[in-house]
Amino acid sequence: MTNRKTNITAVILLLIMFLLAIFSIKDDTFTFDETAHVVAGYSYLTQKDMRLNPEHPPLIKDLAAIPLLFLKLNFPKNHDCWVQKEPAPWWSQFDCGFEFLYKSGNNPDQILFWSKLPMILLMIFLGWFLFKVAKELFGNRTALLTLFFFSFSPTFLAHGRLVTTDVGAATGAFISLYYFVRFLKESSRKNLIYSGISLGIAQLIKFSLFMLYPIFLILIFFWAIAKVSNVKSFFKTFGVYLLKFILIGIISLLVIYPVYQYHVWNYPPETQARDIANSLSSHPIKFLPKILAPMAKIPVVRAFAQYFLGVSMVFQRAQGGNTTFFLGEISASGWYRYFPIVYLIKEPLAFHIFSAISFLYLSLLIEISFWKNIAYNSLNWLRSHFVEFSMLTFMAVYWTFSIVSPLNIGVRHLLPVFPFTILLVSEVINIWLKPPLLRVKYLIFGVLILWQVMTVIKVYPSFLAYFNELAGGPDGGYRYTVDSNLDWGQDLKRLKKWLEDNKIEKIYLDYFGGGNANYYIKEKFAPWWGSRDPKELPKGSYLAVSASLLQGGRGEPVKGFDQPCCYYRWLYNYEPPVAKIGYSIFIYHIK
Repeated sequence: MTNRKTNITAVILLLIMFLLAIFSIKDDTFTFDETAHVVAGYSYLTQKDMRLNPEHPPLIKDLAAIPLLFLKLNFPKNHDCWVQKEPAPWWSQFDCGFEFLYKSGNNPDQILFWSKLPMILLMIFLGWFLFKVAKELFGNRTALLTLFFFSFSPTFLAHGRLVTTDVGAATGAFISLYYFVRFLKESSRKNLIYSGISLGIAQLIKFSLFMLYPIFLILIFFWAIAKVSNVKSFFKTFGVYLLKFILIGIISLLVIYPVYQYHVWNYPPETQARDIANSLSSHPIKFLPKILAPMAKIPVVRAFAQYFLGVSMVFQRAQGGNTTFFLGEISASGWYRYFPIVYLIKEPLAFHIFSAISFLYLSLLIEISFWKNIAYNSLNWLRSHFVEFSMLTFMAVYWTFSIVSPLNIGVRHLLPVFPFTILLVSEVINIWLKPPLLRVKYLIFGVLILWQVMTVIKVYPSFLAYFNELAGGPDGGYRYTVDSNLDWGQDLKRLKKWLEDNKIEKIYLDYFGGGNANYYIKEKFAPWWGSRDPKELPKGSYLAVSASLLQGGRGEPVKGFDQPCCYYRWLYNYEPPVAKIGYSIFIYHIK
């Protein structure tokens, strides 16, 4: 295929992705995390004060808030959530979010559209950059197949529309690794600077990308092995690249510093120091607050005090776990099998088959002679396939940390490995599509491509609720996992429409998400929560429960789980529900 046709096809694929994303948010409400992220971003740009949501870097929130600067919005400067005369609890950022969106005279639906638009454009930018790199490394056919898998990825379509850091993290990881490998291959001043800038930007997107620093050290080690033939040369080469990597690290800090300096410009030093000490009071590394809190009072290093507060908080959160439902159980300490199984059921089965074909095909290509001199042949492979090796290294490290961490927060956490997975699978499938049996291969290829398109389009606009056939599709996914894999509060406006269409005058609602039932449902809304006695529900009434809360109240607690449980098992008597709103809100008629 010519470059012109390749580029036109790429534009069409990205346009389809953009249209699917932009039209699918029309009836959405804010998801749980977005309420904190949107108000935080707006406060950063208008107040130059980063007291809200310090556990996430500012860049994604800033991007989401830029269009909001052109709207006439009221910011709750005088509300307790912002004034914070005492150390603020963790949930004050959500209090500020609800105050900003629903109680300050602003239009939340207008804010929703304009804050999500930059996120969608960022997703399209990642698709373009992924296509560009695939074309540069492996040619037109691989580039188009890569872009197809990206454009019809239900996980990218789901989370690329949200004001969260996950798609941004995938962007930062991919671009940083690309420029670092380019630097290794050609250690020019320009490539060194580009690598440092991209690494710094990655740190401004998501703190988990801090792991890029040790990953890059690993790559330097293996690059030195690939480049030299003896031990003496290895140490010399490794030392040279290590010094250059230190320069890259310094450049990344120079990128981070002015951004954080802007974000603490109007943050009172005493308040910043107090908030740091409070946020890290239970941190396992006891000396951190003793170092970072005093730094907040020193003008020249205040920015780094705020940055390293966020880094410290995210590692503390990763160790603390997350209460969630999974495979019939409820736990706060996580499961090792969580991410492999969630990835298996949340990604298209067609793509899994392509991945399996790639693995089997590569296995068949390995000749018996390779194993007879594995060290020598591995070194030759490393020298000729260092790009692929660097991708596999990042994927291996990221997957390992995800599996061992008790923080089971959904398939979105794996998004940084998706671009690399898609690119590597596309590369092998392009090699596989050659004789012999070419017609059979193209038939298999065409069926799988069509299957993926159909299953993704079919779930529109509820991309967040996508599950493949192994889980019974989006209708069956709630039996396996919930939270951001299915139900993050996106369907509250659709519940309102269902009430209007069915002429329901009142509904009891236990809702999980970033919407506001009082704002959308108004007088038809009656609050409900899991610990209430079911006998309080009048006969003939309707009860709506978000899937995350429903399954959280029906799961079997694992050993050592000490939180309330089992409070929604009585609803088994009313299965199946009379309706499911967007797969995420279950409605029961109490008789």
